[in-house]
Formats: sequence, structure tokens, C-alpha cells
Amino acid sequence: QVQLVESGGGLVQAGDSLRLSCAASGRALRTYAMGWFRQAPGKEREIVAATNWSGGTTYYADSVKGRFTISRDNAKNTVSLQMNSLKLEDTAVYYCARRSGLQIGVLANEYNYWGQGTQVTVSS
Repeated sequence: QVQLVESGGGLVQAGDSLRLSCAASGRALRTYAMGWFRQAPGKEREIVAATNWSGGTTYYADSVKGRFTISRDNAKNTVSLQMNSLKLEDTAVYYCARRSGLQIGVLANEYNYWGQGTQVTVSS
């Protein structure tokens, strides 16, 4: 059984930075693509960023390009999301997810393991 645990969320002001981390247990992440999703109240869950199995290919939603960076450390079984220049609209619960394959996917239903989520709140 795979368990994903996110950490690093919190309350910050607009313009600040946060770094989210996702630690996996149960099975190595190195043969799976990973993604970060978010869900704001009343909205659909949306992809924020994704990385293929090696970290050599990444994807970013247009809304976060240039501000967020996804990275992974397969030796440590972790995936991170560095979030800079945070905006009010970045407020959401952020989820780490593991895809059932090596390459990037952008749809939530392509991911079969999810963390419990971590709240990110950006205030003005």
C-alpha cells in the first residue's frame, strides 16, 4: 500500500513563498509520474504541476508558470512544490498524487494514489 503525506502548507501573505513536500511510503516513487493538484472551495480539483518519473519532464498549469517549481528526489522518495510570488487565488487545499505510469498526466483520474492534502491560504 502506498501512502503519500503532504506537509508545508500554511497561512502566508500575497507575494510570499511556501514549499510543499510530499513523502511517500510503501513503494518507491521512482517508476511513477507525480503531480500536485489543488482544490479551492466550490471548485473542481485542478492540476498545478506534474513531473515524469525522472524529473526530466515537467508540466505547469498556466496560472502558476514562472512562479511554481516541481521537483523530485527519487532517492528520498519525495516530491516538492516550491511556490513563489503567491497570489490570493492560489488559496486551496493542495494534494500530492501518484500516477499509474512513468509519464506525465494532467487529469485527476489518471492518478491512483493521493495524499490527504495540505491547506495553503494566501491573504492580502
